Amino acid sequence: MKDIDLSQCSLGIELGSTRIKAVLIGSDNLPMASGTHDWENRMENGYWTYSLKDVWDGIQDSYADLAKNVMENYGIKITTLGAMGVSAMMHGYMPFDRDGNLLTAFRTWRNTTTGEAAGKLTELFQFNIPQRWSVAHLYQAVLNGESHVENIDFLTTLAGYVHWKLTGEKVLGVGEASGMFPIDSETCDFDDTMLKKFDGLHVLKKDLRDILPAVLTAGTPAGRLTPEGAKLLDPTGTLQGGIPLCPPEGDAGTGMAATDAVSERTGNVSAGTSIFAMIVLEKPLSRYYTEIDMVTTPTGKPVAMVHCNSCTSDLDAWVGLFKEFSQRAGCDVPKSRIYDLLYESALEGEADGGGLVAFNYYSGEPITGLESGRPLFTRLPERGMPLANFMRVQLYSAVSTLKIGMDILFKRENVTMDRLMGHGGFFKTPVVGQRIMAAAAGVPVTVMETAGEGGPYGMALLASYMLHGTDESLEDYLNDRVFADAPRTTIKPIAQDVEGFDKYIEKYSACLPVERAATEALN
Repeated sequence: MKDIDLSQCSLGIELGSTRIKAVLIGSDNLPMASGTHDWENRMENGYWTYSLKDVWDGIQDSYADLAKNVMENYGIKITTLGAMGVSAMMHGYMPFDRDGNLLTAFRTWRNTTTGEAAGKLTELFQFNIPQRWSVAHLYQAVLNGESHVENIDFLTTLAGYVHWKLTGEKVLGVGEASGMFPIDSETCDFDDTMLKKFDGLHVLKKDLRDILPAVLTAGTPAGRLTPEGAKLLDPTGTLQGGIPLCPPEGDAGTGMAATDAVSERTGNVSAGTSIFAMIVLEKPLSRYYTEIDMVTTPTGKPVAMVHCNSCTSDLDAWVGLFKEFSQRAGCDVPKSRIYDLLYESALEGEADGGGLVAFNYYSGEPITGLESGRPLFTRLPERGMPLANFMRVQLYSAVSTLKIGMDILFKRENVTMDRLMGHGGFFKTPVVGQRIMAAAAGVPVTVMETAGEGGPYGMALLASYMLHGTDESLEDYLNDRVFADAPRTTIKPIAQDVEGFDKYIEKYSACLPVERAATEALN
């Protein structure tokens, strides 16, 4: 077995929408071990949520799986580490009273119940406030007259909550903080002018800043694992306290780190249950757009974010249908093979989808003005429905809403990029996802081998940067010490694909009233 020095290793744990994953990396920043736990949100009392029991059961299970992996492969128990960090799906709403009690069930990013608040705050700030942002949830609770508001002592996100319980520190990384409230990239802190505008509404007993976490940039120490936190993470008592933690980040920031997309003129797209693209800007946009979120890198640089609530869920459902058919036909094709076969067939389809249109909406999509969603498939009957065209539009559907938002950046704001990095399940089948995304964005799309580890790997890298990279910028650390020799593949856009996708988007946009009617009729 290979000898390892755990004091030079870094751990990243990320709580994603459908999976909690832990990734351990060595001083060479390569993945050594991982552990996972599957979970799922549920609708309760009108909100998408996870219970706190779900949170800790999942964290403990994923960590135990990782510790087992380390023991099996390296013959060593994890008692300490060089550094660690926690990340999670961004945004959402977790308000606590002064005794540390959660005042409402956790409201996740997936909820589209804050339209009134988001609209009023956007107008007040002259800055786009998306529905899923924490401040939108807070103000909507105020507008709803919810009684818990007067007892709020601390407001944080899921990543901030877990970090707080592990260390006792009420802090956030700047990238995660930028999904709570607007950030001033000059100060790398919450925008003071907008804070004063919010306080001018006189809706809280305290100033807003007093209930928000402190904001830290990448590389800054953010506390140490307490004995109580170690027991929360590892109930066996093997893991000891004292491990330094880096600032907790969101899945957007960890995706940027995992794909070496924190420098200007770079970007990444994360495509899984949800899909979002992050593009690091050279200069501010000419105006605000309700379709574009302005967040930051883990070092505070401005980032244009296009976020969509639905991506691969409907694709997965169709794959499940074909899996069931294969079982009934007596040939029971492995699910991974079905994915590859269906994805690869899409590249044989007509570039414009052949008259087929699909919507993948499992929930509302603010970019297209829908408060709720219904998966929908429709077609022109005279064009037929070959499998290749069917799968092509299913893949198009997964990224169509994202394309609508990205077209604003590329076609209206003339944003330029050197590279767009892809990660997530959409890119698992070689070439196919990259080619579809290149057609959507009109720029080359690159996937690295390590991108399969996703956000938890990015979180481990941010912990490693705090441990090993204090004399250089995060951009240089990632470029020179992590990804300089990383294996990667790049797919350039094909003109026929780009033209075909543009034609498809015209049909897609024209069919939005049909999707809206479906949400009203199918209750």
